[in-house]
Amino acid sequence: MSGITLTYAVVRHPLLPVSASASVSVSPSSSTLTTKRRPRQLHYCQCTVDANSAITSGAAADDIFSVNTSSQNCDFDYLGQSTKGDLNLKYGINGHTDIAWKGPIEEVARFQAKEAEGLLKDLGIQDPSSSRHSPRGIFCSRTLNLRSITAIGYDMDYTLMHYNVMAWEGRAYDYCMENLKNVGFPVDGLAFDPDLVIRGLVIDKEKGNLVKADRFGYVKRAMHGTKLLSTQAVSEMYGRELVDLRNESRWEFLNTLFSVSEAVAYVQMVDRLDEGIISPDLGVLDYEGLYKAVGKALFRAHVEGQLKNEIMSKPELFVEPDPELPLALLDQKEAGKRLLLITNSDYIYTDKMMRHSFNRFLPNDMNWRDLFEMVIVSARKPEFFQMSHPLYEVVTTDGLMRPCFKARPGGLYSGGSAQMVENSLGIHGDEILYVGDHIYTDVSVSKVHLRWRTALICRELEEEYNALIHSREHRAKLVELINQKEVIGDLFNQLRLALQRRNKGRPAQTLAATHMDDTELTESVQNLLIVMQRLDEKIAPMLEQDGEHFSKRWGYLSRAGLWDKSHLMRQIEKYADIYTSRVSNFLNYTPFMYFRSQEQTLAHDSYSFYESRINP
Repeated sequence: MSGITLTYAVVRHPLLPVSASASVSVSPSSSTLTTKRRPRQLHYCQCTVDANSAITSGAAADDIFSVNTSSQNCDFDYLGQSTKGDLNLKYGINGHTDIAWKGPIEEVARFQAKEAEGLLKDLGIQDPSSSRHSPRGIFCSRTLNLRSITAIGYDMDYTLMHYNVMAWEGRAYDYCMENLKNVGFPVDGLAFDPDLVIRGLVIDKEKGNLVKADRFGYVKRAMHGTKLLSTQAVSEMYGRELVDLRNESRWEFLNTLFSVSEAVAYVQMVDRLDEGIISPDLGVLDYEGLYKAVGKALFRAHVEGQLKNEIMSKPELFVEPDPELPLALLDQKEAGKRLLLITNSDYIYTDKMMRHSFNRFLPNDMNWRDLFEMVIVSARKPEFFQMSHPLYEVVTTDGLMRPCFKARPGGLYSGGSAQMVENSLGIHGDEILYVGDHIYTDVSVSKVHLRWRTALICRELEEEYNALIHSREHRAKLVELINQKEVIGDLFNQLRLALQRRNKGRPAQTLAATHMDDTELTESVQNLLIVMQRLDEKIAPMLEQDGEHFSKRWGYLSRAGLWDKSHLMRQIEKYADIYTSRVSNFLNYTPFMYFRSQEQTLAHDSYSFYESRINP
């Protein structure tokens, strides 16, 4: 006999023949698998299995499944993603490697998708589609098969641990201002105000401004010192120029939450410079020179170590704990991912903060080092991704180091390079996913120079997501008013053209328009103009209010205006394959997730859709 027939009951999903609510028995004489279970709807399927490879109820998963492990021997799927890490059946069913259900695949897939949703619900597991539509979703710019990723590297600060911005950046600001005061700057009466700035703004060091640009580089909002500029003032000042981040002598992009303290200090000192109360003993200062002075004062706060010593002494005051985060990394490690920690922080600080943030949430007396196959401190990113620095091995718990010429898995190192990591692990390019919070230092450089896959951590996404939901009614009213103005404006423009042609002794666009009474035509144009002016008076302040649930000064993080994307969002889309608010969000997606990018709408999409509706 070439095979035996198995009949099994499917509980919600046909690939789970036995569930927690079913008991199983096998009849040797008939070779039939039967189930006794609680009263529920059952779906019965039948298939033939090779006799030499019969699957029993006690078979181990390793006996049934195999995993594509070698990148060189793996194919690419229809979206161009490597099939490395995909799960396969070791034994064929009816000569195939998949279950050939009867009926059109479209109907089978529709049924199974519905059944899968039900089973996830029964198991109490949040499905990824629900996660995507939540503040803690993982959002995909470029399709990424997480199964094909061999190694995942993590930044530490504002990535594996999130600081309380008011506490951490507030203390950085305090040290910065103290250093400025020590060299003679007037800082009395100033206080840290994080509401003055958001991530993604750009400092114009030439004009002493903080600006928000759209995806093309056009400035949409601006603030001189701490004073917001009017729309007219912004247009007059920036109407003929674009923000160009390649011009580093003028523009400084606020890439990360670490930029908050510096930006707040700078705009406040611009006010002091404009007031003329900065002592001439400090030399002739322009806005660019003032920026250098603030940057130097903040740099001293970091280099002298007072700030980090204070944080290490009381980490509970500065770090917001995330119990789910270590578990998300544990899932990845147990799924075969080789985890790396690559941080610019030194070893003493890294060890102290990681022990505080991780150890208490790990099972079985694990510590944070057990999660990572390789740890690199004082990495000096972004240069770490671009060139090679001397490599040292950290050999004692107090950070004593010795020169090292080759990194090995399991090691703890200082310095080195990304190429060294690739050579040590025997993997390269898109086999590595790097996760960080800095759009340039972590995401852009690793993508451009090494073609690593990238993920950006942006905690503010949660607040923005909720703000967008909160403002849906406001935005709907605003869009309705703009659409009404567009319709009225279409008629106004046509009548205006008819009036223009009449004044030139030419016929209007149509016979009916040509025969319109002069008074009727003129009054219609006047009335429509008044309506549009009143609409503008209503729309303008509503546009200013749009986004105020996130930031009263700057609006939404990802938007510049009602419909356009911000310069930050353009950077994220260009360099980050996926982005999310926190690393622990991976917990809802599993290490086997296939992230697919969403359809990108184009300006002509709505017109082609309209055409298909009226001309089917």
